[in-house]
Amino acid sequence: MKKHLSPLLWSLFSAGGTISALLFPIHVFLVAVDLPFGWPAAPGYEATIAIVRHPLARVYFFVLISLPLFHSAHRFRYTLHDGLKLKHLEPVIVAACYGTAVLGSLAAAVTLLKFA
Repeated sequence: MKKHLSPLLWSLFSAGGTISALLFPIHVFLVAVDLPFGWPAAPGYEATIAIVRHPLARVYFFVLISLPLFHSAHRFRYTLHDGLKLKHLEPVIVAACYGTAVLGSLAAAVTLLKFA
């Protein structure tokens, strides 16, 4: 991997970790605990689609999906590299880990743009 990509990948790792630590617990609480117990009234189908169609909500969902993908790709890469000592497979590992994160981010973007 080229040295000039390293700061970008580390910043994506850091941003993904921050998003995972700050936004995931709130999102999981709202969707998995709050709504099933009926503390707020669950929005209907039309209200949910209206939320997803809002541009800021789509940006939020894209960030919520894509940055943790890069965080996990970076962690998995270094687990394979340092933990399992697969340094000889570095180009394949880098392409597989970050390629999967890019494909997941593209899939999220395409899916969210379909709601526009």
